[in-house]
Amino acid sequence: MRKRFKATYLISAAVILIAAGSLDGAGITRKNLLFVNYPDFPEAHSTWGSIGYSEKYHKVFIGVTNHRNKVGLFEHDVETGQMRLLGFLQDFVNLREYQWQGKIHSRLVEGPDGCIYFSTDGGESREEYFMNHPQGYSGGFFLKWDPAAERVVNLGQGLQYESIKDITLDRISGLIMGVSYPQSHLLLYDPEKNNLCDLGRVGSEYVPRVLWSDWWGNLYYNDWRQRIVKYERETGKLLFCPDSLPAFPGTPAQSIITGVTAFAEDQPSGVIYLVTYGSMMLAFHPRKIGIGKVEKLGGLYDGEVALPYTFWCRSLALGDNGMLYYFLGGHNHKVDGLDGTVLMEFDPDTGKKRALLNFPLEELSEATGTDVRDKKGNLYFCGRRRDPEAEQMGESGASRPFLIIFNPEIEPQ
Repeated sequence: MRKRFKATYLISAAVILIAAGSLDGAGITRKNLLFVNYPDFPEAHSTWGSIGYSEKYHKVFIGVTNHRNKVGLFEHDVETGQMRLLGFLQDFVNLREYQWQGKIHSRLVEGPDGCIYFSTDGGESREEYFMNHPQGYSGGFFLKWDPAAERVVNLGQGLQYESIKDITLDRISGLIMGVSYPQSHLLLYDPEKNNLCDLGRVGSEYVPRVLWSDWWGNLYYNDWRQRIVKYERETGKLLFCPDSLPAFPGTPAQSIITGVTAFAEDQPSGVIYLVTYGSMMLAFHPRKIGIGKVEKLGGLYDGEVALPYTFWCRSLALGDNGMLYYFLGGHNHKVDGLDGTVLMEFDPDTGKKRALLNFPLEELSEATGTDVRDKKGNLYFCGRRRDPEAEQMGESGASRPFLIIFNPEIEPQ
């Protein structure tokens, strides 16, 4: 069992009251969560897993978008509880009109230099078709936020006309691996040498959104067959696992090719927990050399109505109590007829899971974010809620974003 932390937390002035329905989450109530608004960006629509934590500065960073023409970078100070808008990307790096960016889709990852690295995405239909690219989307950028200087540094563009959906980072050398959209090219970028290497296509119809790394500096992705792909830092080789990740019998191909949707790292135990689009929890045991074994832990929810591979999950975090936490629901997926989103707890030792809280769509319609936790034991996710008023006005997306702070052992204050 992990060490339990005691902590106090200062509440932001922009906290939303939660009225979630309790399920079987004995000991965990709505008081264990805070929902915090993003100030000074009233037209904000969503966040897309674009969140990360700085151990050096004890701050959470989030990329927020209106899904049209503005991408805001926000900072949440863990010590003070204050949320602030740092600025908008187009202003930070002086993007020209043809270099517009729809959103930050990648995680925000802390590098060995203490800076926060991320990438940009087209994020809307103008990007989808090749014939429109010269007049539509020019391509995504590798960027970094320097907390000491409070500035964004433009590290350069990836592939022309291609988004960079996600990145991961060698936390020893700072080497970045990203994946492009819509052609699924694996990219290696060395910020020190300003060198970009295209490792080629590893996908087909769908581009999986999640990359991850281990404590030896190895970098991982999954290809269109849901095989783990590893960039081995020590040898400089690209390795492909011979077997696909486990899936439930009957899982359709469209779920297989979608791959990993979230992860959470437990370095003391030597495990990285993975969630798949096919709604299975896995324990990946990485190795410094070679790929390592994958262990099935079970489904994300023991439902009686929905098929075991149909639950929508884009979030995962490991609590200091050793339990895994994630949200089910979103994109019209429901948990056995429940309206809204469900907060879940998963015991990786036993495979036992509990549904803790159920949120109506008007309070939480979807949650994203992977492996974001601070030194106090707080877990962080990107949330958004349905906005009926915006729906009636025909507004694109019709949702409102906010930061979720969850601590399963104390009430964040």
